[in-house]
Amino acid sequence: METYTDLKEFVVNPDFQVQRRESLEQLSESKIDRPIVDIVHRINELPYCFTLQSCYGHFVHDGQKDPHGLEPLSVDADIKRVTYRIAYVALCLENHALGKGLFDDFQKMAATDPENIQFCCATWFWKRQVNSYVLQVEPLRYKHKDQVTIDYREALLLEKVRNEFFVRLKEKLYMK
Repeated sequence: METYTDLKEFVVNPDFQVQRRESLEQLSESKIDRPIVDIVHRINELPYCFTLQSCYGHFVHDGQKDPHGLEPLSVDADIKRVTYRIAYVALCLENHALGKGLFDDFQKMAATDPENIQFCCATWFWKRQVNSYVLQVEPLRYKHKDQVTIDYREALLLEKVRNEFFVRLKEKLYMK
C-alpha cells in the first residue's frame, strides 16, 4: 500500500466537528498500540484535530514473528533482515489557525530528520477525510511503502529514530 503523497492545501470543511465526533465515537482503545495510547488520546483532546489511524511501528524478524510485537530490537542479535511496519499517526486537522499551527509544527518535526521522518498526505485517507495528514517514520527511499525489509543495522537506527520521534511528538502535543 502506498502511504505517501505530497501535502495538500487545506480545504473548507464545514462538517469538521461532526466528523470529529463520529470518529471519536468509533475509536477503540484496543486498536491503539500501547506505547502511543497517550499520544492518540492527547491528539483527540485537542478540539481542532482527531486521529484516523496510527501505528507504533513494528520490527518483524525470525526472533520476533508477531506483526504487532512491541519488543525492542537487541543490539547483539544475529539477525540479517527485518521487516519494518511503518510508524505513523494519521490525523485530520481543522482548517483554522490552530489546525494550521499544528500543521506547521509537524512540518518542522519532519524537517529535523528528512531522511527518516515525513509529513505528508495519503490519497486514500484524503478521499475518506479531507484535511487529513500523516506524520510517518520511514526511510526516505521507502516513503511510499507501509512496510519494507531492511538490514538489521538500519532497523536498529530506525528504532532509535522512531522512539525519539514519539517522545518529541508527545512533548509537542502537551505544549498545546
